[in-house]
Amino acid sequence: MPTKREQFQHSVRARYLGERMRRLREERGLTLKYIAAYLGVEFSTLARYERAEWPFRADHVTALLDVYGVFEERQREELLALARNAWRVCAWEVAGVRDSDSAGINELPVMDHWWIQAKAEELCVYAPVLVPPLLRSRDYAEALIRFREPQMAMMKVEALVRQMVERQQVLDDRPPIRLTVILEEAVLSRRIAGDAVTLAQWEYLFRAVDRPHVTVLVLPTKAGLHHGVDGGFTVCRMPAPYPPVALLDQLTGRAVIEADAAVRYSEVFDKLKEAAFGPGESLALVGEVVDQLRGVSGRVSVEAEAVTL
Repeated sequence: MPTKREQFQHSVRARYLGERMRRLREERGLTLKYIAAYLGVEFSTLARYERAEWPFRADHVTALLDVYGVFEERQREELLALARNAWRVCAWEVAGVRDSDSAGINELPVMDHWWIQAKAEELCVYAPVLVPPLLRSRDYAEALIRFREPQMAMMKVEALVRQMVERQQVLDDRPPIRLTVILEEAVLSRRIAGDAVTLAQWEYLFRAVDRPHVTVLVLPTKAGLHHGVDGGFTVCRMPAPYPPVALLDQLTGRAVIEADAAVRYSEVFDKLKEAAFGPGESLALVGEVVDQLRGVSGRVSVEAEAVTL
C-alpha cells in the first residue's frame, strides 16, 4: 500500500473491492455507523473505503469478513488479494493456466470483465476474429460455446447464453454506454455453424447499430500491416477520476491492464479507426454479406422443397 506521502491513484480494483464490501454489509443489514464503530474508525472513513476514495486496508477487510460471516477460503483470499493490490495500476491481472511465459507478469486477483465494462462511459472493441459478445446473437454465441466446450451440458450452455443476453442490456442503460467495434474484414466472411446462423448474426448486428451510440467499423484487408497485429482487445474509457482499462482474452487466460499501459491500447484503437472504413461504407459491406447469405438461404430452401416433393 502507498505510504502517507504517496498520492493514491484511483483504480478499478479499489472500486471493485469497495463495491463488493458494501454489498456484503448491506446483504447482512448492517449500517455504516455500526461497522465503523466495530472497526474503530470514523463513519466518514468507512464510507470513503466503500466509495474507493481510499483503498481498504487488508487488516480491515479481514476483520469485516469475520463479522460478515465470510469464511469460504477462496472468497476470503480473493478479497484480501484485492485489498493488498487495490492501489496498483499499470499492472497485469492474469486468470487461467499459468506457465513459464507468465514469469515476468504481476499476477493479481481476477476481476469480472463484465463488471468493468458496465462501469465504463465508452467501450472500444477491436475484434480481428469474431463478433464480440456485446453484439452476438443467441445462436452465434451458442455455436461458439459448443465449439469451445463440446462436452458442456445443454443446461450450462443455455445459462451462459442467457447471461450474455442479460449483460448486453448495458447498451440500453440510461445514460447508455457508447460502443465502437472495429471488425477485421475477414470476420465478415467467416461462417459460424452454417449460413443460417451466420445470416441471423449479421441481421442482429444491423438491428444493434440502430442505436445512435453503437458504431461498427470494418478494417479492410487491404490495410495491410496495421497497429492491431498483436491481437484483439477492449478498451474501457472510464469516468473520472478512474484511468482507462484494457481487457484482453487469450487462450490461457484473461488480463486487465490499467492506466498508462491501457492508454497505449486506446491510442492503437484510434489508429485502427483511422485505417477502417467509415460507418456507412462498413455497414454497406455487412449488407452485401447479408444479401449474399439471403440468396444462399433462399436457394437451400427451394432445393429442400423440391426434394420433399
